[in-house]
Amino acid sequence: MSAVISVRVKRELKERARQLGINIREVVERALEEEIKRREEEELAKSLEELKRALSGISEREWVEAVREARDAR
Repeated sequence: MSAVISVRVKRELKERARQLGINIREVVERALEEEIKRREEEELAKSLEELKRALSGISEREWVEAVREARDAR
């Protein structure tokens, strides 16, 4: 399924793309997919860094105790 998106570009770009046989839809779709992937990776890296900071104050002993408590709770 697809959606319609209107984008304004310089007339010269559109004409040059047409002359070169460039499929604008494919180029725009690929660029959008790449940008979405890049932004999602940035968000993930940021979340991981925040998690790392939040967990940095927990000792190994505390981790072991927490895991044991979680197992015992089952």
